[in-house]
Amino acid sequence: MSETNKNPIDSKSTRRSFVKTSGAVAAASGVAAGFPSVTFGAPNDKKLKIGVVGCGGRGGGAMINALKADDNVELHAMGDLYRTEAEKKLVMLRKYGSTNQKLGDGLDNRIFEGLDAYEKVMDSGIDVVLLTTPPGFRPQHFRAAVDRGLHAFVEKPCATDISGVKHFTETAQMAKDKDLSVLCGFCYRYSVQGRALFERIHDGQIGDVLSIHSQYYAGPVKAMPPADQRPAGMSDTEWQIKNWYNFAWLGGDGIVEQGCHNVDRIAWAFNDIDPIAAFGSGGRQRPNEAGNIYDHFSITYEYPNNVMAHVEWRQFLNSYNYTGDTIVGTKGMAKFGPSSAEITGENAWVWRKPRSGLKNMYDVEHEEFFAAIRSGERKDDAAWIAHSTTMALQGRNACYSGKRITWDEIIASDEDLVPDNIDINGDLDIRPMPIPGVV
Repeated sequence: MSETNKNPIDSKSTRRSFVKTSGAVAAASGVAAGFPSVTFGAPNDKKLKIGVVGCGGRGGGAMINALKADDNVELHAMGDLYRTEAEKKLVMLRKYGSTNQKLGDGLDNRIFEGLDAYEKVMDSGIDVVLLTTPPGFRPQHFRAAVDRGLHAFVEKPCATDISGVKHFTETAQMAKDKDLSVLCGFCYRYSVQGRALFERIHDGQIGDVLSIHSQYYAGPVKAMPPADQRPAGMSDTEWQIKNWYNFAWLGGDGIVEQGCHNVDRIAWAFNDIDPIAAFGSGGRQRPNEAGNIYDHFSITYEYPNNVMAHVEWRQFLNSYNYTGDTIVGTKGMAKFGPSSAEITGENAWVWRKPRSGLKNMYDVEHEEFFAAIRSGERKDDAAWIAHSTTMALQGRNACYSGKRITWDEIIASDEDLVPDNIDINGDLDIRPMPIPGVV
């Protein structure tokens, strides 16, 4: 297989300004002002102050993982579009001894709301930021974090369109220049059974990979409410952000926001080389009110030597649910599940879950992140998250258009779904749901 990797990290793009752009707070030399011991130094006893931007479900989980990951950290600031969401998570954190003892003094006075909450969190004196808002905001928030010299946990995906990926990867180069650590939210590569299995695949224990079949069958997530449930006076923009999962510019659609985990594991199996092309189909079976996302995708990724990788993703009510991968090789077959892994064939092997002491992948990724910060050995997942996000966008757009989209074509695309400027009180038209073959 060709090892050529035309990652969008090498591309340039125009900086988008859909939210008020932050200033370049950190010094141009890349040294994070007031933060030398953690950024560049040996292990130290500095208390790391954590801020979170986006206090929904993943924000809550990431806060717990981060606070458990290091003995000398505190949650210093929280931000969300709605203060009430942050306050709910704070109530949750105060219930547990493992997190209650790591809440900064005066934290209640550092809860920020509104579209500019991310700037206030980042300007509050934090060292590490958790970026867990809807992914349409991710490129801008990542740029703001790196401008300020902050280490960042970047939840997957890193963008909802290729312009956003290019913006993200430009920022990633800035993070590299500043020696800032970047952790991505593709958590399965931190799973114990996943690491054990894919190491064996890469060692050739199933031979050359011939095909992959990856499935994510689940129920609906954050279903779009009917229009009559929209509060009186709520703007178009706020209504869409409140129901972000149902709009492609905010969530990326299901294959990009959720099924991207499957796409990422396919990339992992192939050591992150670029697929030649993608094609497939998708659509929507159930009404989505005013939303514009599909509820099913079926995508084929082409690799060299006529090797094909297939991803099926869907969200149906009262249906069979399953998540897993089947990887067929010349010497055997590997199977991966959220809590299982095995190989059949010449090198048969089964992962055995330990009776105790097994760490979940979310804890592992944050422990490694904070250990890297402490040691001064930079952690950098940016190219990886950009590559897997681009693959998911390639597959999505192939299904949207009904066309076969090559890697070169997705990289060359100027797709930009995110509005240039967002007014929380403003009007915002909804793009029609894509129909293959119709521009």
